[in-house]
Order: sequence, then structure tokens, then C-alpha cells
Amino acid sequence: MKNIAPESVDKIDRAILNELQKDGRLSNVQLAELVGLSESACLRRVRMLEQSGIIDRYVMLVDQGAIGKPGNVFVRVTLDGQQREKLSSFEEGIATVPEVMECYLMSGDVDYLLRVIVKDTDDYLRLHNKLTGLPGVLRVQSSFALRTVVSRTSLPL
Repeated sequence: MKNIAPESVDKIDRAILNELQKDGRLSNVQLAELVGLSESACLRRVRMLEQSGIIDRYVMLVDQGAIGKPGNVFVRVTLDGQQREKLSSFEEGIATVPEVMECYLMSGDVDYLLRVIVKDTDDYLRLHNKLTGLPGVLRVQSSFALRTVVSRTSLPL
């Protein structure tokens, strides 16, 4: 966040954020009506939330199964060292792999946790070979998700 403290986000801001998380394509007129503001006041608040960084960006979600990538695999990556240069090299490499949907630097017994999407096990084998070829990768451990139980895109406010 750039210009606003989280504690200064009030009930109306939260209502705006909740509505936009449900439907980012709402017009300002629709949003103002839903949160009980005039159109100009609503637009001012949305712009403030955008400028402060609380609203990060607007996106649409694609059903990964509908594009032929139904599988989620959680991949634990261990590097051969944790020097800053090794971490940076790996992070630069992993950022170029489009199947990697999320990548987290972890504490504990592995260095990174990834969520990758794949078509099937053969597709994962291809991706596994790509992952093991990234700079500094010592070990890759994978767990295939059997089914999604909870999947949210809205943050609790």
C-alpha cells in the first residue's frame, strides 16, 4: 500500500472491495448503487483504493479444465544452497515457466513451494524436466491434487 493505512479502510471501502471481488466488471453506477453512495463519491473511493495499492489489479479467471489443463500439482523445490545469488537465479528462471501459477519462498525443509497446472502425467513429466533444469535445483518433490475442495479468489475483509 502506498498512501493509505489498512486501519483507515472503513466499512464503505470494505463494501466496495467485497462487491468488486465478486464482480470486477461492475460499472461505477452499479457499484455505487450496491454500496449506497453517489456515483462521484464511489468513483473517488475506488480511485483512492487503486492509487493506494489496496486494489492491485483487475483480472478475469479462466477455468483451467476448459483450456485442457485440469491438473494441479504442488511441487516442493530444494536448492543446492540458499545464497542470495542462488535464490535470485532460481526465481528469475521460475518466472519464465508459464505453467507455474504460484511460487512461494518457504521456511522449513524446502526452499520453494509451487502450484503448477498440467494436462496430465505426461505433461507433468515434461514440466518436471524443465523444473529440474533450472539454476540451483537439487531436489523436486511433487504431489498431485486429487480434487479441489476450496478455491477462493476473494480475500476476507
